Amino acid sequence: MRRAVITGTGSALPMRRVSNAELAQTVDTSDEWIVERTGIRFRYIAGPDETTGTLAADAARAALTAASKAADDVDLIVLATATPDQTFPATATKVQAMLGIDDCVAFDVGAVCSGFLYAIQVADSLIKTGSANCALVIGAETFSRILDWEDRTTCVLFGDGAGAVVLEAQDVAEDGPGILASRLHADGRHNELLYVDGGPSTTGTVGKVRMKGREVFRHAVNNLASVMDESLVAAGLIPGDVDWVVPHQANARILDATARKLGLAPEKVVVTVDQHANTSAASVPLALDTAVRDGRIKPGQIVVLEAMGGGFTWGAAVVRI
Repeated sequence: MRRAVITGTGSALPMRRVSNAELAQTVDTSDEWIVERTGIRFRYIAGPDETTGTLAADAARAALTAASKAADDVDLIVLATATPDQTFPATATKVQAMLGIDDCVAFDVGAVCSGFLYAIQVADSLIKTGSANCALVIGAETFSRILDWEDRTTCVLFGDGAGAVVLEAQDVAEDGPGILASRLHADGRHNELLYVDGGPSTTGTVGKVRMKGREVFRHAVNNLASVMDESLVAAGLIPGDVDWVVPHQANARILDATARKLGLAPEKVVVTVDQHANTSAASVPLALDTAVRDGRIKPGQIVVLEAMGGGFTWGAAVVRI
């Protein structure tokens, strides 16, 4: 059967690494307060010359190298981001130009923290139908540009970064590698719980992130457990078949609660939130690349990717590496 197979992963982080202690010098907070509530210890903040586009291109180059692919092999770029370089054109087209690709399909997907899961399903669908053969799927963000640094309950949560995968069309056996199943959801009734208070057609300004953390936490645990179970059923698997869960890195407490709800052992959950904070659409591919490169995730293993973000949007994908 024709499947979209992950043949390479890559990631990129800004040069500046910011500890909780450094953040506490300008924000009314402390290392203890942040760690206790979120598990976050560090985040990376983009400098003036670092953008969503440049980080995305660096992550893409790393993924292409890992897949032993040239940029010219790519016929599709799907970039998930809530912080594009410009209102238009799509940042994916800027990444295309940075990679030296003359012509390919390139567009952005906006689903905030779930964006990478949305992008994966879009690319997977295009590959399965024969519309694409080699795709770059990227999650990249510079959330530091839209944070209210006087809102201590929100600004300490986020960081900047990018992650990417190469998806290639391959004819494989039923028990072979590739994306086995994915499921997506959205419920726009909860806009006021997590949003940016600006936009071109409303205020004409970029705006800042606003969040009601307790309400988001409650929805996140329920929605993530539900969609992970749903995607496993679609793949014909059970939680015991899962080798690794690579979740959206929003909050250590959400990761723990979701694992408990599914009956998954904590040691099966890839956690990078302590080092990277919440990088929105970049968090899943960034964590995936980390676990692939340090040897935890190995060929043949079953990996579940999952995320929930503003909108609300949420989704999961089951992949055999």
